[in-house]
Amino acid sequence: MRAIVIEEHGGPEVLRLTERPDPAPGPGQALVDVESRGVNFIDIYQRSGAYDVPLPFVPGMEAAGVVAAVGEGVTDLSVGQRVGWAMAPGAYADRAVVSAGLLVPLPDDVSADQAAALFLQGLTAHYLTHSVHPVAEGDTVLVHAAAGGTGLLITQLAKERGARVIGTVSTEEKERVARAAGADEVIRYTESPVAESVRDLTGGEGVAAVYDGVGRDTFDASLASLRPRGMLALFGQASGAVEPVDPQRLNAAGSVYLARPSLAYFVADREELLGRCRDLFALVGAGRLDVRVGGRYPLAEAGRAHTDLAERRTTGKLLLT
Repeated sequence: MRAIVIEEHGGPEVLRLTERPDPAPGPGQALVDVESRGVNFIDIYQRSGAYDVPLPFVPGMEAAGVVAAVGEGVTDLSVGQRVGWAMAPGAYADRAVVSAGLLVPLPDDVSADQAAALFLQGLTAHYLTHSVHPVAEGDTVLVHAAAGGTGLLITQLAKERGARVIGTVSTEEKERVARAAGADEVIRYTESPVAESVRDLTGGEGVAAVYDGVGRDTFDASLASLRPRGMLALFGQASGAVEPVDPQRLNAAGSVYLARPSLAYFVADREELLGRCRDLFALVGAGRLDVRVGGRYPLAEAGRAHTDLAERRTTGKLLLT
């Protein structure tokens, strides 16, 4: 089978397409013929060495496909069943072995591309808007990178729960994309200071929550955009890690909350995983959640996909198909 193998940390050039033997599932595992793979910032962090992963490895934490074989003890999956997953490595390949407990059966009205674009970022958007700061009717929230894959899904889920959404983007094109997803107000951070614009848009009050996957470049503006007792959900670091924070800053900002959540702790058991997936699939099936695919790349061009994502040239989700 073909697989992208990383043998050394570095830039996109270390993503090399190679031939490998077909893997076999062990006990509690399934072998999946992969049809579509999501490209995510975690893949870039692992490739570059920012996140420590033993070498060599096959990247990719999210995909969808068809079960080709099951290992000993697997009783709730069958050969030929359509499935998707997140938070398991090895997706940048023709075939992947995945723990059966992470595989989620796909309904007929959710395609492989939709699933591969939805799992990691959709589950992230769900736990942020339903658990970290459960959006309430009438809340105003700030979503950074609102035209990106996660930002578009956060925006739509927050709107589903009755929020007013302020999004940040860099260009006029991305503003159109964010507004099409339901953003009520959009700040082009290349032209206007974010925190001051948020205060203007909220009558000086600030927002109930900031959903920030950018990190270093946005942290200060995020903190300054909160209302008293607001929540800053720092769920990523696309621009780099945030410097250590003096807790007194949270007090000075209005007794605000700072959370640094990650997906694994919000799908900690299978029922929680399946419950979040059911919610997302139902919204997709009803046409109330648009899963925007911003680009499709052949597996061999994984490096180009990483470059485009890192340089923020795209909107929506990038897939390797």
